[in-house]
Amino acid sequence: MRDNQVNRNSNNQNDDGDNVNASLDKIEGKNAVFEALRSGREINKLWVLNPAEGSHLDSSLAAILSLANDRKIAVMRVPRQSLDRISTTHNHQGVIAAVASHEYVEVSDIINVAKEADHAPLIVILDGLKDAYNLGSLLRISDAAGVDGIIIPKHRSIGLDSLVAKASAGAIEYVPVARVTNIAQTIRDLKDQGFWVCGTDASATTMYDKADYSGSMAIVIGSEGEGMRSLVRESCDFLVSIPMGGHVNSLNAAVAAGIVIFEATKKRKEGEKRN
Repeated sequence: MRDNQVNRNSNNQNDDGDNVNASLDKIEGKNAVFEALRSGREINKLWVLNPAEGSHLDSSLAAILSLANDRKIAVMRVPRQSLDRISTTHNHQGVIAAVASHEYVEVSDIINVAKEADHAPLIVILDGLKDAYNLGSLLRISDAAGVDGIIIPKHRSIGLDSLVAKASAGAIEYVPVARVTNIAQTIRDLKDQGFWVCGTDASATTMYDKADYSGSMAIVIGSEGEGMRSLVRESCDFLVSIPMGGHVNSLNAAVAAGIVIFEATKKRKEGEKRN
């Protein structure tokens, strides 16, 4: 089960007579809640903005209410101040879902699902990201690129909380995430299973578009500002960098990761066509 870091409310009754259970996490925002509903995520209840008298219901909220009705999920129509009080992201867009905590998967689960789909796994390893927006963005990137799963460390890293769920715009429901105690040891275990491990480092002499990403592959992304830790860097088979031509000499972690990940998936697809 996930050792979830989400910010939780206590078991206090709010002004609307609704109990916000501490064992439940929250998903906030229209896209995030819609994708949670569509993916079949277990949802305890919804808090939805009560529209002003005479106003029309927003089409996105209408779609959410329709799915909730189909799944017989309890809906609480509440004023904005109630949503503001419940919200942890402070950007709920008129809807918050109380959900059972996400579950992390095992690294072996990610690998086995890829093998069952008859393709070599592509995994992204995040060495200590601390920003919720970056992790949410990387979930979106990984979903779009067809990455099989993400590995994050249990300590010194952001977890899958409500801010990450909001930033992922629903991708959190589709990209499996494993949490491990030791990233360097996990890399060694993957290499023992036939994986090649590519690290991203600004000082690397191999450009990201010149590398070979074929076969079972793990791409390591370092933390914001600090990059990969030395032991993690030394565990990689090779390192790649992104050439910089402007005045700013570094990229946002998610942006840099997206460039490398999509280049890797492009080359892997080209290799599959040749074979």
